[in-house]
Amino acid sequence: MYEPKKRPRPSVREIAVPYGEETAGWVSAGDFKTHCLQLIEQVRQERGEVVITRYGRPVAKLVPFEEAPVSMIGYLAGSVTEYGDLISPIDEAWEADG
Repeated sequence: MYEPKKRPRPSVREIAVPYGEETAGWVSAGDFKTHCLQLIEQVRQERGEVVITRYGRPVAKLVPFEEAPVSMIGYLAGSVTEYGDLISPIDEAWEADG
């Protein structure tokens, strides 16, 4: 009886490109779990990206955090307190009035 030849299925580790190779930036979920802190530090320092794969398919992306620039409009809102009327004259005589 004829049986068709089965092609060997590549393993997950062969499908996912490791993060240390020339095409850096792709890592399997298992390797990400093992090297998580190292990859986070690498992304922070190099300002790059790491794509996390599961069964050879991309599922997540690790990117550096960028803070939004602070707007100058309304920056000092709520930082000034009011002490009353600063313009009206007071009832004390000054030495300069003389």
